[in-house]
Amino acid sequence: MKPALPIVCALALAVATALAPRAAQSQDGESPPGAAVQHSSSCARCHSNADGAEALRDAAGRGIAPHDLWSGTMMANASLDPLWRAAVSIEVAATPAAREAIETKCVSCHAPMGHLAAFDGERYGEFATPMDVLHDDGPVGELARDGVSCSVCHGIAPDGLGTAASFSGGFELDPWNRLFGPHTDPRPQPMTRATGFTPTHGEHVIESALCATCHTLETHTLDEQGAPTGHVLLEQGAYLEWRTSIFDTESPRDGHRGRACQECHVPRYDEDGREIETGIARRPDGKDFPFVEPRRPFGRHAFVGGNTLVLGMLADHAEELGVTASPEALARTRAATLEQLRTRTASVGVDGVELDGDRLRFEVTVVNRTGHKLPTGHPTRRVFLRATVRDADGAVLFSSGATDGTGRVVDTAGRPLASESAGGPVQPHRDTVTASDQLVEYRSVMADAEGAPTHVLMRGARYLVDTRLLPRGFDPEHPDAPRVAPVGTEGDDDFTGGRDRVRFEITVPSGARPANVEVEVCYQTLSARWADEMAQYDTEEVRRFLAMYATADREPVVLASARAEL
Repeated sequence: MKPALPIVCALALAVATALAPRAAQSQDGESPPGAAVQHSSSCARCHSNADGAEALRDAAGRGIAPHDLWSGTMMANASLDPLWRAAVSIEVAATPAAREAIETKCVSCHAPMGHLAAFDGERYGEFATPMDVLHDDGPVGELARDGVSCSVCHGIAPDGLGTAASFSGGFELDPWNRLFGPHTDPRPQPMTRATGFTPTHGEHVIESALCATCHTLETHTLDEQGAPTGHVLLEQGAYLEWRTSIFDTESPRDGHRGRACQECHVPRYDEDGREIETGIARRPDGKDFPFVEPRRPFGRHAFVGGNTLVLGMLADHAEELGVTASPEALARTRAATLEQLRTRTASVGVDGVELDGDRLRFEVTVVNRTGHKLPTGHPTRRVFLRATVRDADGAVLFSSGATDGTGRVVDTAGRPLASESAGGPVQPHRDTVTASDQLVEYRSVMADAEGAPTHVLMRGARYLVDTRLLPRGFDPEHPDAPRVAPVGTEGDDDFTGGRDRVRFEITVPSGARPANVEVEVCYQTLSARWADEMAQYDTEEVRRFLAMYATADREPVVLASARAEL
């Protein structure tokens, strides 16, 4: 669906909700006009690449305009994400009495502009339900489908960031229509005249606390009737995980330079490793502004995460999903995501390999190289080890963590594990593997108020297990550590900050001669078990998603691998 808003959106789309006007006043006593949002097409006039402009290019001449890079990301397509829409529909189907509260919370971060334009602090105006803003044919729908857009992130005011009040979508947009960036003394014109926004220096846009507003998410547990149980689940805790890591910049450790979220996800360096310095805007007619000098820092708005599955769906089903990004933009983001996953996320080693008769022993050490848990985010995701023992002819003698064409984990005989199906057992944390149906899995599984495993977020009262790899340099004494501590790894002294060590003790077939051992660290955006749990709900959004999932590339992404010869 093509944007119907004019290139310069009217400030009539301003929202004067509780998120906007405060007691603040200008020096002459004037009250603030209230926060405003605009469609990304307004920003694209000057912050996209044009053939006639040298601005917004790296040293090699590659286009790095914020709008162009952003357009193919999960941020830009957050409200079009078919997995998210299916997940919301499941939550509503499971707890229909809480539909408005559930959808409001989900829309506030996935379609923040539509939420801000439609929500008056109590209800959604003319819309029957919050998710209806996504299907609106007017300007509110255009804003909603623009995802997490420019005027949201750059419009967030610095007050209160990093505090609990700012989490779960609790950001506040600046009531004076200021858009913040890292550069001092920005020129107000022509941006203010063209858009009504005033460019303003604000270092908080390159600090992790900005990202924390949506990437720290708490949910309040509900029973089937929609009544609160009194439990609160930290559904996403990437920011809190980061604060316990060696990457923390808010309380850096001696001898270590931290890294904010933006340094990895909005990198200041080009693809050749050179720090970017470029003009940050060009004229609407496609030429350079004569007064815009190259500046730094300049972040590539690549917003690379780990969601290769949905990025593929957005490309394969662009028309059906209403995607407006170019195929090139989507392909670029997916390629960058794969590159990050494969080269900067994890490492693994195999040592201590010994064969004693028909008993083969070896040890595997897997390392999380990131500043948050691996995987982080929604519990659909998992990382697991694939260990394969082969003879000299390449025949498989043993495997743990092998997968079939549907992404399910299978044993050496090719049978799917019972834990891969809805209602199946939950794999425990393992520090020793002795059989092919024993999986080393790093993931979180929610438990309901009665302690039973659940895949419905609003039933999640705590974590039954949380064996995700801890962030690098995890500090168990940090004030946030209790909230993000592992669950179910008790007694495993080898499961520590940033790494885990697992021992394999297996029996090889009689007469077989193992020649090598290969171990791979595998990642899936959506585990096969979670997909099967989704299929238990018959909603339009689930049916639509599963149809796309059936033809998607479900092969796990290999984050790292190691091989040892016998």
